[in-house]
This record gives sequence, structure tokens and C-alpha cells, in this order.
Amino acid sequence: MKTKGMFKDKEVLVTGGIGFIGSNLCIELVKNGAHVTIVDNMLPRQGGNLFNIKDIEDKVRVNFSDVRNGLSMNHLVKGKHYIFHLAGQVNHVDSMRNPIQDLEINCRGTLVLLEALRHNNRDARVVFAGTRGEYGSSVKLPVDEDHPTNPKGIYAVTNLTAEKMVLVYDDIFGIKGACLRITNTYGPRHQMAHDEYGVFNWFIRKAIDNEAIPVFGDGRILRDFIYVDDIVDCMLMTAASDNAYGEVFNVGTGIPVSFVELAKKIVEIAGSGHAQFTEFTQERKEVEPGDYYTNITKIKQTTGWKPLVSLDEGIKKTIEYYRKYKKEYW
Repeated sequence: MKTKGMFKDKEVLVTGGIGFIGSNLCIELVKNGAHVTIVDNMLPRQGGNLFNIKDIEDKVRVNFSDVRNGLSMNHLVKGKHYIFHLAGQVNHVDSMRNPIQDLEINCRGTLVLLEALRHNNRDARVVFAGTRGEYGSSVKLPVDEDHPTNPKGIYAVTNLTAEKMVLVYDDIFGIKGACLRITNTYGPRHQMAHDEYGVFNWFIRKAIDNEAIPVFGDGRILRDFIYVDDIVDCMLMTAASDNAYGEVFNVGTGIPVSFVELAKKIVEIAGSGHAQFTEFTQERKEVEPGDYYTNITKIKQTTGWKPLVSLDEGIKKTIEYYRKYKKEYW
């Protein structure tokens, strides 16, 4: 990794650090010699799992608090060099069932964090993890950062709002912030109890259990799937790049894959399970944006990052992880 050594002895705060991407990021930061503090509220169904940080639990500080708690955040941001803001309500379906909670966590939580920085640590650098859902339905492919933003669900609306807040605080108060619009991510340490945010790992669970993998509609909808290690590398290289701050970046592979193609590939690599077409649920139909794959030219040119893990390799690694630690995620 090009950032090796750049985070040695740096004070780093990771919000949502016990979740899927957050825990993988914390593991890499520890390897890089960073002093890592995690804040996570461990809300049910949001992906927080203490097993995710089992290998580093004696090497990180964990604060079971909430980004909406001003007293906690005022304390936690002091002295930090970098803040990776991953805490958020990430369940697409829940965001429509309970939009007020979505607003509270994603918008108020981000604002509380930024206010804590304004009053206690304006020198910290912030990397915000947003979503490709901010674009909504694609009007042109691949999608670049100038594409219109027309979110289809509350989750995407609140992420877009939080992103704008980070950019405002960068512009007005000089609190350096970089924003990532991340495509569908998969890999170890993702929850598998339900399929309401990200079906990739759900597909893998079904294959491991030798069950039918439910492919919605005709399965031809295209997505851009990226392995979690590539996301972690991207976050670290973005944080280490002076030119990334004040900017928004797409993060993905730029390689479109249909859901039916994905399901068949998982079955082939797992050696079990089978693809089965099924109708969209009403909740999924309402927020389905259609085809999406991203243009990553901007982030490659700005930070030097590029994805390295192929889809086949990523699926293989993910299957191996869950076959080994299945009982921790079911």
C-alpha cells in the first residue's frame, strides 16, 4: 500500500468502526501503526459486530457512544489527526420505514461531529463515506461526479445532505473534508442476517447454505461491485492526499456486472447453491435506481488509487472467510 508508514503514530478516530467497512479500515490502520479510537453505538441491524475487531481489540480504544452525542464527540475529536466518518443508518429499507431515525443519525450525527471539530479541533482531516445512491437513476453511464444527484430513497437523501455539510465546513471553517460516493461493497465482516443493505453477501450466504439465490426481475440490472480491501486502500490514500480535500469522488471498479451474472459466478466459485429468478418486493421496487457503474478517473488522478482485487478473487476470499466464521454472522 502506498500509504504504508504515513499513519504511524497518528491519532485516528473511526466512527462506526465496529461495522463492516469500519472494522476492516481499523484493522489496516492498526497494521500501519496508527493509534485508533472507535466510536460505535452498536444499534441492532446496522452491522456492528464485536467479532469484527476481535483480532485488534487490545490494540484499539472503543467508545460505545453515538455521533449524535455532543459531549462524547467534543471529547473524542480532541487531538485527532484523521477522522473517518462511517457511522450512519445504512439500511435502505429501514430508511423508508423510519426516515426520522435516518435523518437523526446521518444528518444530525454528521453535524454534531463537525461542530465538535469546529470548537475543538479544526486541524483534523475528515474522510466521509457516502453512497453512489446519491445519484439515483443514471441518466448516463458510466456515472461521473458531475452527474445529477436525484436520490430515490431517504437513506441517499440524508447521505447527500451529510456530504454537503462536510464540504461547507471545509469551505467556511477550513476543516479539511473529502467525500467518497462508494458503490456496492462486499467482503469479510459484513452482516448476513438480512438482505436489506447490500445483497452481495446475502447471495454468498445462500450459496454457502446450498440454497436458491434470489435474483430480482430478469437479473440484467448492472452494478459496480468493489471488494472491501480496495475501499480501505482508497480511504487511506484519500486521507493522505492533500489534493483530495474539498472534493467529492466516486469509488468503485468501473466494471459493470449483472445480478444474474454475479449469482452464477458465486455458485460456480462456492460449488453450491443455485440462481433463482424472483419478483421485486414493493419496498425494493420503490428504491431501485436501475443500472449503475462508475467513472473513477477523478480519484485515480487525484490520489493515485485504483482497485486491485478482481471479482473472482474477492468472491473466493469472502466465501473462505464466512465458511470459517459462519457462526459469528448468522
